[in-house]
Amino acid sequence: MRVLVLGGDGFCGWPTALHLSARGWDVTVVDNLSRRNIDNELEVSSLTPIRPIGERIAAWKEISGREIGFQNLTLGKEFDRFVALLKDEKPDAIVHFAEQRAAPYSMKSARHKLYTVDNNLNATNHVLAAMVESGLDIHLAHLGTMGVYGYATAGLTIPEGYLTVTVETDRGPVEQEILFPPNPASIYHMTKTQDALLFQFYAKNDGVRITDLHQGIVWGTQTEETRQDERLINRFDYDGDYGTVLNRFLMQAAVDHPLTVHGSGGQTRAFIHIQDTVRCIELALKNAPKQGERVKILNQMTESHRVRDLARMIAEMTGAEIANVPNPRQEADENELVVANDQFRDLGLKPITLAQGLLDEVTDVARRYADRADLSKVPCVSHWNAAREQAARDQTGARVTRLETRQAS
Repeated sequence: MRVLVLGGDGFCGWPTALHLSARGWDVTVVDNLSRRNIDNELEVSSLTPIRPIGERIAAWKEISGREIGFQNLTLGKEFDRFVALLKDEKPDAIVHFAEQRAAPYSMKSARHKLYTVDNNLNATNHVLAAMVESGLDIHLAHLGTMGVYGYATAGLTIPEGYLTVTVETDRGPVEQEILFPPNPASIYHMTKTQDALLFQFYAKNDGVRITDLHQGIVWGTQTEETRQDERLINRFDYDGDYGTVLNRFLMQAAVDHPLTVHGSGGQTRAFIHIQDTVRCIELALKNAPKQGERVKILNQMTESHRVRDLARMIAEMTGAEIANVPNPRQEADENELVVANDQFRDLGLKPITLAQGLLDEVTDVARRYADRADLSKVPCVSHWNAAREQAARDQTGARVTRLETRQAS
Protein backbone atom coordinates (compact mmCIF):
# COMPACT_ATOMS: atom_id res chain seq x y z
CA MET A 1 0.00 0.00 0.00
CA ARG A 2 1.29 3.45 -0.93
CA VAL A 3 0.81 6.50 1.29
CA LEU A 4 1.88 10.12 1.07
CA VAL A 5 2.51 11.73 4.47
CA LEU A 6 2.04 15.47 3.98
CA GLY A 7 3.96 17.41 6.61
CA GLY A 8 5.91 14.23 7.30
CA ASP A 9 8.90 16.05 8.81
CA GLY A 10 6.87 17.38 11.76
CA PHE A 11 6.08 16.38 15.34
CA CYS A 12 3.25 14.01 14.38
CA GLY A 13 4.19 13.46 10.73
CA TRP A 14 7.69 12.03 11.21
CA PRO A 15 6.76 9.29 13.72
CA THR A 16 3.70 8.47 11.57
CA ALA A 17 5.88 8.04 8.47
CA LEU A 18 8.21 5.69 10.39
CA HIS A 19 5.32 3.76 11.97
CA LEU A 20 3.65 3.11 8.62
CA SER A 21 6.94 2.26 6.91
CA ALA A 22 7.77 -0.25 9.65
CA ARG A 23 4.43 -1.95 8.99
CA GLY A 24 5.02 -2.39 5.29
CA TRP A 25 3.55 0.76 3.76
CA ASP A 26 5.39 2.37 0.85
CA VAL A 27 5.83 5.88 2.30
CA THR A 28 6.68 9.19 0.67
CA VAL A 29 7.05 12.32 2.82
CA VAL A 30 5.89 15.60 1.26
CA ASP A 31 7.08 18.65 3.20
CA ASN A 32 8.44 22.13 2.46
CA LEU A 33 10.31 22.16 5.81
CA SER A 34 8.37 25.25 6.92
CA ARG A 35 8.38 24.14 10.57
CA ARG A 36 12.19 24.28 10.55
CA ASN A 37 11.97 27.80 9.09
CA ILE A 38 9.63 28.81 11.91
CA ASP A 39 12.29 27.65 14.37
CA ASN A 40 14.63 30.14 12.70
CA GLU A 41 12.01 32.88 12.91
CA LEU A 42 11.31 32.26 16.62
CA GLU A 43 15.03 31.72 17.37
CA VAL A 44 14.28 28.54 19.29
CA SER A 45 14.98 24.93 18.40
CA SER A 46 13.49 21.63 19.43
CA LEU A 47 14.87 20.51 22.79
CA THR A 48 15.90 17.30 21.04
CA PRO A 49 18.43 17.66 18.21
CA ILE A 50 16.60 17.19 14.90
CA ARG A 51 18.75 15.92 12.04
CA PRO A 52 18.27 17.12 8.43
CA ILE A 53 15.48 15.29 6.64
CA GLY A 54 17.94 13.53 4.32
CA GLU A 55 19.92 12.20 7.27
CA ARG A 56 16.72 11.07 8.99
CA ILE A 57 15.63 9.11 5.93
CA ALA A 58 19.09 7.59 5.39
CA ALA A 59 19.24 6.51 9.04
CA TRP A 60 15.85 4.80 8.75
CA LYS A 61 17.00 2.88 5.67
CA GLU A 62 20.18 1.83 7.49
CA ILE A 63 18.23 0.60 10.52
CA SER A 64 15.13 -0.89 8.92
CA GLY A 65 16.19 -1.66 5.37
CA ARG A 66 13.14 0.27 4.16
CA GLU A 67 13.13 3.39 2.00
CA ILE A 68 11.06 6.51 2.57
CA GLY A 69 10.74 8.91 -0.35
CA PHE A 70 10.85 12.69 0.02
CA GLN A 71 9.42 15.56 -2.01
CA ASN A 72 10.05 19.21 -1.07
CA LEU A 73 6.78 20.80 -2.17
CA THR A 74 4.54 23.64 -0.96
CA LEU A 75 1.02 22.27 -1.23
CA GLY A 76 -0.83 25.57 -1.24
CA LYS A 77 1.25 27.00 -4.10
CA GLU A 78 2.41 24.14 -6.33
CA PHE A 79 -0.84 22.58 -7.48
CA ASP A 80 0.39 21.20 -10.81
CA ARG A 81 3.46 19.59 -9.19
CA PHE A 82 1.24 17.90 -6.63
CA VAL A 83 -1.18 16.59 -9.27
CA ALA A 84 1.82 15.20 -11.18
CA LEU A 85 3.10 13.58 -7.98
CA LEU A 86 -0.27 11.89 -7.39
CA LYS A 87 -0.37 10.56 -10.92
CA ASP A 88 3.19 9.30 -10.62
CA GLU A 89 2.95 7.72 -7.14
CA LYS A 90 -0.71 6.59 -7.36
CA PRO A 91 -1.08 6.48 -3.56
CA ASP A 92 -3.83 4.49 -1.90
CA ALA A 93 -3.99 7.04 0.90
CA ILE A 94 -2.81 10.51 1.93
CA VAL A 95 -2.20 11.54 5.53
CA HIS A 96 -2.56 15.32 5.81
CA PHE A 97 -0.50 17.01 8.56
CA ALA A 98 0.63 19.90 6.33
CA GLU A 99 -0.87 22.79 8.31
CA GLN A 100 0.55 25.34 10.73
CA ARG A 101 -0.44 23.64 13.98
CA ALA A 102 0.00 26.12 16.86
CA ALA A 103 -2.83 28.29 18.18
CA PRO A 104 -0.48 30.76 19.94
CA TYR A 105 1.64 31.16 16.80
CA SER A 106 -1.50 31.85 14.76
CA MET A 107 -2.39 34.69 17.16
CA LYS A 108 1.03 36.39 17.39
CA SER A 109 0.19 39.20 14.96
CA ALA A 110 -1.90 40.07 11.93
CA ARG A 111 0.87 38.65 9.74
CA HIS A 112 0.78 35.31 11.56
CA LYS A 113 -3.01 35.16 11.24
CA LEU A 114 -2.74 35.78 7.50
CA TYR A 115 -0.03 33.16 7.13
CA THR A 116 -1.99 30.52 9.04
CA VAL A 117 -5.17 31.05 7.02
CA ASP A 118 -3.30 31.18 3.71
CA ASN A 119 -1.15 28.13 4.46
CA ASN A 120 -3.77 25.90 6.04
CA LEU A 121 -6.81 26.54 3.88
CA ASN A 122 -4.92 26.64 0.59
CA ALA A 123 -3.06 23.44 1.45
CA THR A 124 -6.29 21.58 2.24
CA ASN A 125 -8.20 22.85 -0.78
CA HIS A 126 -5.28 22.16 -3.13
CA VAL A 127 -4.96 18.61 -1.81
CA LEU A 128 -8.66 17.93 -2.32
CA ALA A 129 -8.79 19.55 -5.76
CA ALA A 130 -5.66 17.66 -6.83
CA MET A 131 -7.16 14.36 -5.71
CA VAL A 132 -10.17 15.04 -7.93
CA GLU A 133 -7.98 16.27 -10.82
CA SER A 134 -5.84 13.12 -10.67
CA GLY A 135 -8.83 10.87 -11.33
CA LEU A 136 -7.55 8.45 -8.66
CA ASP A 137 -9.55 6.92 -5.82
CA ILE A 138 -7.48 8.04 -2.82
CA HIS A 139 -8.45 8.02 0.86
CA LEU A 140 -7.56 11.22 2.72
CA ALA A 141 -6.92 11.04 6.47
CA HIS A 142 -6.66 14.54 7.95
CA LEU A 143 -5.36 15.48 11.37
CA GLY A 144 -7.78 17.96 12.88
CA THR A 145 -8.20 19.07 16.48
CA MET A 146 -10.63 18.81 19.37
CA GLY A 147 -10.27 22.58 19.62
CA VAL A 148 -12.73 23.12 16.77
CA TYR A 149 -15.49 22.55 19.32
CA GLY A 150 -14.24 25.10 21.83
CA TYR A 151 -14.54 24.34 25.50
CA ALA A 152 -17.94 25.73 26.50
CA THR A 153 -19.89 22.50 25.97
CA ALA A 154 -22.65 23.11 28.55
CA GLY A 155 -22.25 19.61 29.94
CA LEU A 156 -22.74 17.89 26.58
CA THR A 157 -20.69 14.88 25.58
CA ILE A 158 -18.97 15.86 22.33
CA PRO A 159 -20.03 13.28 19.74
CA GLU A 160 -17.85 12.10 16.88
CA GLY A 161 -18.56 14.85 14.45
CA TYR A 162 -22.31 14.77 13.93
CA LEU A 163 -25.32 15.86 15.93
CA THR A 164 -28.97 15.02 15.32
CA VAL A 165 -31.17 18.08 15.84
CA THR A 166 -34.92 18.52 15.72
CA VAL A 167 -36.23 21.53 13.81
CA GLU A 168 -39.80 22.69 14.47
CA THR A 169 -41.64 23.48 11.21
CA ASP A 170 -45.21 24.25 10.21
CA ARG A 171 -45.58 20.56 9.33
CA GLY A 172 -44.24 19.40 12.67
CA PRO A 173 -40.78 18.45 13.98
CA VAL A 174 -38.13 17.40 11.45
CA GLU A 175 -34.94 15.62 12.40
CA GLN A 176 -31.71 16.58 10.66
CA GLU A 177 -28.10 15.53 11.12
CA ILE A 178 -25.59 18.38 11.19
CA LEU A 179 -21.92 18.82 11.99
CA PHE A 180 -21.46 19.41 15.71
CA PRO A 181 -21.40 23.24 16.03
CA PRO A 182 -17.84 24.58 16.03
CA ASN A 183 -16.64 27.28 18.40
CA PRO A 184 -12.98 27.94 17.51
CA ALA A 185 -10.90 29.94 19.97
CA SER A 186 -8.01 30.92 17.67
CA ILE A 187 -7.25 31.51 14.02
CA TYR A 188 -5.58 28.09 13.90
CA HIS A 189 -8.70 26.38 15.23
CA MET A 190 -10.83 28.44 12.84
CA THR A 191 -8.90 27.04 9.86
CA LYS A 192 -9.71 23.52 11.06
CA THR A 193 -13.44 24.34 11.14
CA GLN A 194 -13.15 25.55 7.54
CA ASP A 195 -11.35 22.32 6.63
CA ALA A 196 -14.42 20.44 7.85
CA LEU A 197 -16.66 22.37 5.43
CA LEU A 198 -14.26 21.70 2.55
CA PHE A 199 -14.36 17.99 3.39
CA GLN A 200 -18.15 17.94 3.43
CA PHE A 201 -18.28 19.59 0.02
CA TYR A 202 -15.72 17.37 -1.71
CA ALA A 203 -17.22 14.22 -0.24
CA LYS A 204 -20.71 15.23 -1.41
CA ASN A 205 -19.76 16.74 -4.77
CA ASP A 206 -16.88 14.54 -5.90
CA GLY A 207 -17.17 11.37 -3.83
CA VAL A 208 -13.78 11.88 -2.17
CA ARG A 209 -13.24 9.43 0.70
CA ILE A 210 -12.22 11.38 3.81
CA THR A 211 -11.52 10.67 7.46
CA ASP A 212 -11.22 13.71 9.73
CA LEU A 213 -9.44 13.01 13.02
CA HIS A 214 -10.19 15.44 15.83
CA GLN A 215 -7.10 15.02 17.98
CA GLY A 216 -6.45 16.01 21.56
CA ILE A 217 -3.24 17.60 22.84
CA VAL A 218 -0.29 15.32 22.12
CA TRP A 219 2.17 14.48 24.89
CA GLY A 220 5.28 12.36 24.87
CA THR A 221 8.00 12.57 22.27
CA GLN A 222 9.20 9.08 21.35
CA THR A 223 7.56 6.14 19.60
CA GLU A 224 8.73 2.58 19.04
CA GLU A 225 10.55 3.66 15.87
CA THR A 226 11.98 7.07 16.86
CA ARG A 227 13.72 5.70 19.94
CA GLN A 228 15.73 3.18 17.90
CA ASP A 229 18.45 5.71 17.00
CA GLU A 230 19.15 9.31 18.02
CA ARG A 231 19.15 10.29 14.34
CA LEU A 232 15.43 9.37 14.26
CA ILE A 233 14.49 11.25 17.43
CA ASN A 234 11.26 13.24 17.36
CA ARG A 235 10.72 16.93 18.02
CA PHE A 236 10.31 18.18 21.59
CA ASP A 237 8.87 21.69 21.52
CA TYR A 238 8.90 23.55 24.84
CA ASP A 239 8.51 27.21 23.84
CA GLY A 240 5.39 29.27 24.49
CA ASP A 241 4.16 29.04 20.90
CA TYR A 242 4.63 25.37 20.00
CA GLY A 243 5.18 23.47 23.24
CA THR A 244 2.17 21.39 24.30
CA VAL A 245 1.19 21.83 27.94
CA LEU A 246 2.19 18.49 29.47
CA ASN A 247 5.52 18.34 27.62
CA ARG A 248 6.19 21.92 28.73
CA PHE A 249 5.55 21.01 32.36
CA LEU A 250 7.86 18.00 32.18
CA MET A 251 10.62 20.03 30.55
CA GLN A 252 10.22 22.87 33.04
CA ALA A 253 10.46 20.43 35.94
CA ALA A 254 13.59 18.87 34.42
CA VAL A 255 15.43 22.23 34.36
CA ASP A 256 14.10 23.49 37.74
CA HIS A 257 11.79 26.09 36.18
CA PRO A 258 8.38 26.77 37.80
CA LEU A 259 5.49 25.07 36.00
CA THR A 260 3.69 27.83 34.09
CA VAL A 261 -0.05 27.40 34.64
CA HIS A 262 -2.13 29.87 32.64
CA GLY A 263 -4.82 31.52 34.73
CA SER A 264 -6.55 29.29 37.25
CA GLY A 265 -5.53 26.13 35.43
CA GLY A 266 -9.17 25.09 35.40
CA GLN A 267 -9.13 24.49 31.64
CA THR A 268 -10.00 20.88 30.84
CA ARG A 269 -8.25 19.47 27.81
CA ALA A 270 -8.23 16.18 25.90
CA PHE A 271 -4.89 14.36 25.63
CA ILE A 272 -3.28 11.58 23.63
CA HIS A 273 0.21 10.06 23.68
CA ILE A 274 2.27 10.33 20.49
CA GLN A 275 2.41 6.52 20.24
CA ASP A 276 -1.40 6.40 20.19
CA THR A 277 -1.44 9.14 17.54
CA VAL A 278 0.45 6.95 15.08
CA ARG A 279 -1.64 3.91 16.00
CA CYS A 280 -4.84 5.87 15.38
CA ILE A 281 -3.60 6.99 11.97
CA GLU A 282 -2.91 3.37 11.03
CA LEU A 283 -6.36 2.30 12.26
CA ALA A 284 -7.99 5.11 10.28
CA LEU A 285 -6.18 4.09 7.10
CA LYS A 286 -7.19 0.45 7.54
CA ASN A 287 -10.85 1.40 8.07
CA ALA A 288 -11.46 3.99 5.36
CA PRO A 289 -14.97 5.04 4.38
CA LYS A 290 -16.36 3.72 1.11
CA GLN A 291 -16.84 6.00 -1.87
CA GLY A 292 -20.10 7.90 -1.55
CA GLU A 293 -20.14 7.69 2.24
CA ARG A 294 -20.16 10.79 4.39
CA VAL A 295 -16.95 12.12 5.93
CA LYS A 296 -15.91 9.82 8.75
CA ILE A 297 -15.12 11.86 11.88
CA LEU A 298 -13.33 10.30 14.84
CA ASN A 299 -12.30 11.87 18.13
CA GLN A 300 -8.63 11.00 18.48
CA MET A 301 -8.06 11.34 22.23
CA THR A 302 -7.70 8.98 25.16
CA GLU A 303 -8.32 11.01 28.35
CA SER A 304 -9.17 14.46 29.70
CA HIS A 305 -7.54 16.42 32.53
CA ARG A 306 -7.59 19.87 34.07
CA VAL A 307 -4.35 21.76 33.54
CA ARG A 308 -3.90 22.48 37.26
CA ASP A 309 -4.31 18.78 38.07
CA LEU A 310 -1.54 17.95 35.61
CA ALA A 311 0.67 20.61 37.20
CA ARG A 312 0.05 19.17 40.68
CA MET A 313 0.84 15.68 39.45
CA ILE A 314 4.14 16.78 37.90
CA ALA A 315 4.99 18.89 40.96
CA GLU A 316 4.43 15.93 43.30
CA MET A 317 6.49 13.69 41.03
CA THR A 318 9.42 16.07 40.60
CA GLY A 319 9.30 18.62 43.42
CA ALA A 320 8.82 21.50 40.96
CA GLU A 321 7.12 24.74 41.95
CA ILE A 322 3.88 25.88 40.32
CA ALA A 323 3.55 29.43 38.97
CA ASN A 324 0.14 30.77 37.95
CA VAL A 325 0.66 33.33 35.17
CA PRO A 326 -1.85 35.44 33.20
CA ASN A 327 -3.72 33.42 30.61
CA PRO A 328 -2.88 34.76 27.12
CA ARG A 329 -6.04 33.22 25.67
CA GLN A 330 -9.61 34.49 25.73
CA GLU A 331 -11.37 31.56 27.41
CA ALA A 332 -13.32 30.65 30.53
CA ASP A 333 -11.27 30.03 33.68
CA GLU A 334 -13.06 26.71 34.18
CA ASN A 335 -14.67 24.27 31.78
CA GLU A 336 -15.83 20.68 31.56
CA LEU A 337 -14.96 18.45 28.63
CA VAL A 338 -16.57 15.07 28.01
CA VAL A 339 -15.64 13.44 24.70
CA ALA A 340 -16.87 10.27 22.98
CA ASN A 341 -14.14 8.15 21.39
CA ASP A 342 -16.06 4.90 20.87
CA GLN A 343 -15.00 4.36 17.25
CA PHE A 344 -11.28 4.02 17.95
CA ARG A 345 -11.96 1.77 20.93
CA ASP A 346 -14.21 -0.39 18.76
CA LEU A 347 -11.38 -0.60 16.21
CA GLY A 348 -9.11 -2.06 18.87
CA LEU A 349 -7.23 0.93 20.30
CA LYS A 350 -5.94 0.22 23.81
CA PRO A 351 -5.20 3.73 25.05
CA ILE A 352 -1.97 4.80 26.69
CA THR A 353 -2.75 6.90 29.77
CA LEU A 354 -0.62 9.14 31.97
CA ALA A 355 1.38 6.31 33.49
CA GLN A 356 4.38 7.08 35.69
CA GLY A 357 6.80 5.21 33.44
CA LEU A 358 5.97 7.23 30.35
CA LEU A 359 6.09 10.50 32.27
CA ASP A 360 9.52 9.49 33.55
CA GLU A 361 10.59 8.72 29.99
CA VAL A 362 9.67 12.22 28.79
CA THR A 363 11.37 13.75 31.84
CA ASP A 364 14.50 11.73 31.10
CA VAL A 365 14.54 13.08 27.53
CA ALA A 366 14.14 16.63 28.88
CA ARG A 367 17.00 16.18 31.35
CA ARG A 368 19.23 14.60 28.73
CA TYR A 369 18.97 17.66 26.49
CA ALA A 370 18.47 20.31 29.21
CA ASP A 371 21.57 22.22 28.09
CA ARG A 372 19.77 23.00 24.81
CA ALA A 373 16.92 24.80 26.60
CA ASP A 374 16.56 28.56 26.27
CA LEU A 375 14.47 29.51 29.31
CA SER A 376 13.68 32.93 27.83
CA LYS A 377 11.48 31.10 25.30
CA VAL A 378 9.33 29.39 27.95
CA PRO A 379 6.74 32.19 28.50
CA CYS A 380 3.91 32.41 26.00
CA VAL A 381 4.24 35.86 24.45
CA SER A 382 1.42 35.48 21.91
CA HIS A 383 -1.71 37.04 23.41
CA TRP A 384 -5.29 37.15 22.27
CA ASN A 385 -5.68 40.86 23.16
CA ALA A 386 -3.60 43.83 24.26
CA ALA A 387 -4.82 43.97 27.89
CA ARG A 388 -3.78 40.37 28.50
CA GLU A 389 -0.45 41.06 26.84
CA GLN A 390 0.35 43.98 29.17
CA ALA A 391 -0.74 42.02 32.26
CA ALA A 392 1.48 39.13 31.22
CA ARG A 393 4.46 41.45 30.69
CA ASP A 394 4.00 42.97 34.15
CA GLN A 395 3.65 39.65 35.93
CA THR A 396 6.38 37.90 33.93
CA GLY A 397 8.81 40.72 34.70
CA ALA A 398 8.09 40.50 38.41
CA ARG A 399 8.41 36.71 38.38
CA VAL A 400 11.74 36.80 36.53
CA THR A 401 13.08 39.26 39.13
CA ARG A 402 12.04 36.97 41.99
CA LEU A 403 13.52 33.93 40.24
CA GLU A 404 16.85 35.70 39.63
CA THR A 405 16.97 36.86 43.27
CA ARG A 406 16.33 33.30 44.50
CA GLN A 407 19.02 31.85 42.22
CA ALA A 408 21.54 34.49 43.34
CA SER A 409 20.94 33.69 46.99
